Amino acid sequence: MVGILHPGAMGAALGSALKARAGAVVWADAGRSHATAKRAELADLVAVPDVAELARRAHVIVSICPPHAAAAVAQEVAVAVADRPDPPLYVDANAVAPATVREIGALLGAERVVDGAVIGPPAWEPGRTVLWLSGAAAPAVADLFAGTPFTARVLGTELGAASALKACYAVQTKALPAVWAVLAAAADAYGVQDALREQLTGDGVDLDAHLDALHARAGAKAWRWAGEMDEAAAALAAVDVPDGVSRAAAEVYRRMAERPH
Repeated sequence: MVGILHPGAMGAALGSALKARAGAVVWADAGRSHATAKRAELADLVAVPDVAELARRAHVIVSICPPHAAAAVAQEVAVAVADRPDPPLYVDANAVAPATVREIGALLGAERVVDGAVIGPPAWEPGRTVLWLSGAAAPAVADLFAGTPFTARVLGTELGAASALKACYAVQTKALPAVWAVLAAAADAYGVQDALREQLTGDGVDLDAHLDALHARAGAKAWRWAGEMDEAAAALAAVDVPDGVSRAAAEVYRRMAERPH
């Protein structure tokens, strides 16, 4: 049996993908929203009362939650499985820094924790989304996803490797696009926005198109992207790489969440 914490858009897709191999996929409905319950229903996931019950029953637990909640979710699971003679495999598929995953490994047992990084959209058909995995038990988790819409790839045995890859990739997909919001906000503040647009247009750059694309992609997810950029910054800083671009992007998305476009 597999447990999903928690079935947002990506979690529902992961749970649905695992049904054929796992037999049953459960989720914890205590305190979750109606939207979460509806996604779980559409994905044919089975509700259990709470995280503790899920942790007691599941053989594999997949954590896919907002980055800032990853450690707290792992702590809930650790409490629930403390007396289990056969603790579950725990797949942390969150967009967190490698150090966060290693802390979760220390909490739950490094040999039982798999570092996961989803790159791509929620996968309902093959070919678009890769699930990178690292850790001692990564091959076993990859086998679970064989034949599913998620292409599972094992990156190695080191906890944190998959999260490091996701952090580096996110600099390109989320930090760099935030630069358009930064330069537009500065130009507006200085009153040179029209001149900037004219200059960029002469260079073949459509500033408004870039801004519209940024808001379309981030949209209601801006608050979550802020947390991911915080974790990416921590990943960069840990290896003495300048982290300012990710910190700035985190602030852009926090402001975007507070003042939707």
